[in-house]
Amino acid sequence: MDDERAVGATTVLVNRQRREVRTEQDTALLYVLRNHLGLKGTRFGCGLGLCGACLVLVDGVVAYSCDTPLWAVQGKEITTVEGLGSSDQPHPVTRALIAGQAAQCGYCLSGVIIAAVGLLGRNADPSGEEVRAALDGNLCRCGAHNRIVRAVLDAAAELRAGHEGTA
Repeated sequence: MDDERAVGATTVLVNRQRREVRTEQDTALLYVLRNHLGLKGTRFGCGLGLCGACLVLVDGVVAYSCDTPLWAVQGKEITTVEGLGSSDQPHPVTRALIAGQAAQCGYCLSGVIIAAVGLLGRNADPSGEEVRAALDGNLCRCGAHNRIVRAVLDAAAELRAGHEGTA
C-alpha cells in the first residue's frame, strides 16, 4: 500500500484540543471532522472547494476542508465553527448574524461564519466591498447576502469596540 494512503493514527489539533484519528492520510479533512471527530458544523456542499459550506480555519487562514487532505494539516491548528464560541457565548459574528436575522435555511452559515472570522482576523475594519469579496466563495441560495454583509460589518464594529475598551 502506498505510504500516503496508509491507515494509521494521526494526532490533529482541532479547536485547541489534540485528537487522535485513525484513517488514511489522504482522507479529506471534512470527513475527519464530521465522521471521526463528530464535528457536524462543518458541512458538505459541493465536494470541490467551490461553495464554502466546508470552510475551516487552518492556522487562522480560511481553507476548504472538502479538498484538504489530512496530511496537509498535520502540525497545524484547525478551527471549526464549533471552536468559535458556544450557545451561551457565541462569537460576535454569530451573534450579529442572529441579531440581523441574516439567514434563512442556515446551511451555508458555518462556512460564512468561518470566512467572516478569517477576514476580521486580518482586517479589523473592512469595507462592505471587502466583506463581499471575502464571502464571494460562500454560496447562499436564500438571498440573504445583504443581511449577511451588514451582520459582518456589525460584528467588526463590536470587535473593534471591545479591543478599544481593553487597550
